Amino acid sequence: MTIREDRAAGSRLDRQGLFVITGIMAAGKSTIAQLLAERFAKGVHVRGDIFRRMIVSGREEMTPGYSQAALDQLKLRYRLAAATAEAYFAAGFSVVVQDNIYGPDLIDFIQLICSRPLYVVVLCPRAEVVLAREASRGKRGYGEWTVEELDREFREKTPRIGLWLDTSEQTPQETVEEILRRVWTEGEIT
Repeated sequence: MTIREDRAAGSRLDRQGLFVITGIMAAGKSTIAQLLAERFAKGVHVRGDIFRRMIVSGREEMTPGYSQAALDQLKLRYRLAAATAEAYFAAGFSVVVQDNIYGPDLIDFIQLICSRPLYVVVLCPRAEVVLAREASRGKRGYGEWTVEELDREFREKTPRIGLWLDTSEQTPQETVEEILRRVWTEGEIT
């Protein structure tokens, strides 16, 4: 980052913003969202998946042949994540909300958020990189899905809005720096 870019990003970090980070499982959303939220004077990281995990009985998982109940629970999770992000934003925090938001659901999710400025960041490393990341992490996101299937579906059906980043060759810190360099002009949703 140049000195000028660093000053511009620094001054923006003093202002409030709401950021949505999405991508397929193991794309780096949790890591990037946490690092980005930590850069703000008052930052919050809202993990959308926490609302799925709160369901202790009767949870329906999103699988390739998902049920209507699974879809209803996914929509509930999105509403809860958006409402939580809005509540923290109203309290004066910059908010980074991350979740697996695919296809037209990304537009629906954005419509749940009234606060502005709103920025969208889509992490889209190459499928083979995601496969390697999935193999090296402690949790397993892929069961019935394959990385290749989900990556293809995501890229084909998700609207091209916001800042799309191929983070295949970046460290998490490099990704955050690129976000801070580019999101203000390429990721804003009006």
